[in-house]
Amino acid sequence: MQVTEATKPSSFAALLSIQTPIHTPIHILILALILALAIPSTAQTFISLHSFVGTDGSNPYAGLIQSTSGKLFGTTSAGGAFSGGTVFTVTTGGTVASLYSFCKLASCADGTDPRSPLVQATNGKFYGVTFGGGPFDSFGTIYQITNSGTLTTLYTFCQLSECTDGDVPYGGMVQALNGLLYGTTYGGGAHAGGTVFSIKTTGGTPAILYSFCELSDCADGSAPQATLIQGTDNNFYGSTYYGGEFTYYGNVFKVSAAGAFTSLHSFDGTDGDEPIGGLTQAIDGNYYGTTQVDGVNGYGTVYKITSGGTLTTLYNFCVSSTCPDGSFPEDPLVQGTDGNLYGTTFSGGAFGKGTIFSITTAGVLTTLHSFDNTDGGQPWAGMVQDTNGTFYGTTYSGGTSNLGTVYSLSMDLKPFIKINPPAAKVGATVTILGTNLSGATKVTFGTLAAMSFKIVSSSEITAVVPAITKNVKVTVTAPSGTYSTYPLFRLVK
Repeated sequence: MQVTEATKPSSFAALLSIQTPIHTPIHILILALILALAIPSTAQTFISLHSFVGTDGSNPYAGLIQSTSGKLFGTTSAGGAFSGGTVFTVTTGGTVASLYSFCKLASCADGTDPRSPLVQATNGKFYGVTFGGGPFDSFGTIYQITNSGTLTTLYTFCQLSECTDGDVPYGGMVQALNGLLYGTTYGGGAHAGGTVFSIKTTGGTPAILYSFCELSDCADGSAPQATLIQGTDNNFYGSTYYGGEFTYYGNVFKVSAAGAFTSLHSFDGTDGDEPIGGLTQAIDGNYYGTTQVDGVNGYGTVYKITSGGTLTTLYNFCVSSTCPDGSFPEDPLVQGTDGNLYGTTFSGGAFGKGTIFSITTAGVLTTLHSFDNTDGGQPWAGMVQDTNGTFYGTTYSGGTSNLGTVYSLSMDLKPFIKINPPAAKVGATVTILGTNLSGATKVTFGTLAAMSFKIVSSSEITAVVPAITKNVKVTVTAPSGTYSTYPLFRLVK
């Protein structure tokens, strides 16, 4: 087990603060040292769980997701049996299994180089995209994969002339409340600046909702890399790597399910540049994200933006020449159950290989871990908080073979439950994802008991939404404890 160095300074500081007489026996000093080191001042624990070796995949760009099976699912951009990347599972204890190796078919017709995270739809299957591959000059694919590893290619991009249907999808997809999957392509579309699309979980031709670079000098943005999110107002929010009002710096946008597009903010360099990580909506209703570069110090920022487009820079990375706080954040943030936002930087930190950090919604940043390459390096992706309370993530490089790692970070946060979908109508069946749910005796939505519920496994319960009239906390009572949702479950009227 590798424990983050962030716990060490405070322990040593506590030791140094002990006032002892000059003739104190040496065994007393040794005891004081043992106690100071054995009782860390924080409950923070970092563990490097797995190092990729190539045959099981290598160089993951994407983060992990928690599945209803209790395992974490992810992708690697390279490696595997055919060197085209993989879909893999990993247990919370670090046992990795490859589900599928890309480029299995001639000319990589099944896709290659998956750079984005998966999404598990309400039908239990997983969906993702590949950056390359497919029979149309390697412009990427949309695929479906089951728990057992059966992969189906749902669509291959650039089937239309000049790739007006989009090409090279970089970001992942999100399942909206209407059941459709929504995503973006980095290129292609009517104006060659990328697209926003939707597709059914059963496949078919994607519907193109918006083509970027429609405005002069790409003032509406171009080359989106980030995964979209659906806000509580049901609009989709995202960012573009390039374009915007100032041509080069990227922007933040929202788009409706019908394709109505609004540019919310164009970066100008002073407030950041290249917002490739995308957004997360916090419980305060605001959206939070990172820019890869620029800002006051030139090494990236953390920002907050309202649904109306008012942007506030919360933090500028690289407070000194050695960037001990990290530099070049390239990931989406995640809000933990403690209310703090968590993320990673690609470089910087004590060893120059990137960091894990937390930041409050007011902008107070704490560096939690500095990667040293043996435990991982260059984390491209953000983290996911498992319902056991622990955070999990991947690094692009580092580890025993320098091909990337899977890691965990515990902040001693309590277990909780997640609901999929996060909003539904009265009478709808939803899935409750959790840990140690076996033997559950009660499921409540606010003060109302679920119309019915079924224990599928220790990590999954299905429940029917009762006649609630507002957004509520969902609670599961089981022999192992009582678990609640974070944030509230939303009622669709």
